[in-house]
Amino acid sequence: MARPLRIEYPGAFYHVTSRGNEQKDVFKSQRDRQKFLEYLESATERYGGVVHAYCLMSNHYHLLLETPVGNLSQIMRHINGAYTTYFNIKRKRSGHLFQGRYKAILVELDEYAMELSRYIHLNPVRAGMVTRPEEYRWSSYNNYIGQGTAPTWLKMETILDYFGKKTKEAMKKYRTFVEDLLGKEYDSPFQNTFGAAVLGTAEFIEMVTSEHLSEKGVDRAVPGIRQFKSNPEPEEILKAVAAVVGEKEKQARQVGMYLCHKYSGKKLREIGNLFGVGETAIAEARRLLSRKLVQDKKLCAEVEKVKAILKI
Repeated sequence: MARPLRIEYPGAFYHVTSRGNEQKDVFKSQRDRQKFLEYLESATERYGGVVHAYCLMSNHYHLLLETPVGNLSQIMRHINGAYTTYFNIKRKRSGHLFQGRYKAILVELDEYAMELSRYIHLNPVRAGMVTRPEEYRWSSYNNYIGQGTAPTWLKMETILDYFGKKTKEAMKKYRTFVEDLLGKEYDSPFQNTFGAAVLGTAEFIEMVTSEHLSEKGVDRAVPGIRQFKSNPEPEEILKAVAAVVGEKEKQARQVGMYLCHKYSGKKLREIGNLFGVGETAIAEARRLLSRKLVQDKKLCAEVEKVKAILKI
């Protein structure tokens, strides 16, 4: 089987995970986990990677990782390679520790960073290891809610900024955002992944394929790109929005911009022409509504109704 294509470019943002070979534990002690974090730190120092969130489980780990210089493979070789060497020497073993290569999904920051950080921080709860995320020591969650001293290599501002400019207020809102799912069933954010490689809006995926995969074979890299053919037209989206949101003109307009940008597959310029605004206004409307959806449950329910009508 061919190796999955790695999509790398400066500024790319990824959800990265790697599992133990044969599902065996890769972390057997606190010292193991601490050593892994040391290698994570050295990777950021050597290769410029930026860690936005992490969680170390027993037989796998999760990272929310940014690559300012587009060198994910280099960073991951260092992390997994150095840790495997440490693990094998300590336990007098040889051979592979991790199951194949790491799995990396390219992520659109504005659309999925908040959801993915929550998904990562709730891993120990989903696994039944703890009842609340702050009870688990080996993730970045406690740092996100203001407990303990955050490592210098952990960058929390990018995600916390979605919850407010004042750090304490943002941390409080982030905690509420995460705890809102405790005791509930919820969909994995990865159900919207295209071709097991990219998580983002149709426009983002088209940008990735046209700018970074044009010479590598789009169908092989991101088979899910074919799904774009069934994207709803902006007119269909606006009709559904009007049916659900009603006469709340300003909010209906924002919801329409948000959904057209996320699901229609149209360029920002095209969507802007439809609404009589510039590309910047569409992008800003999307960001504003993304933040509102975190806190406004009624609005979130309305958006879900629109999506149900459109079957997206």
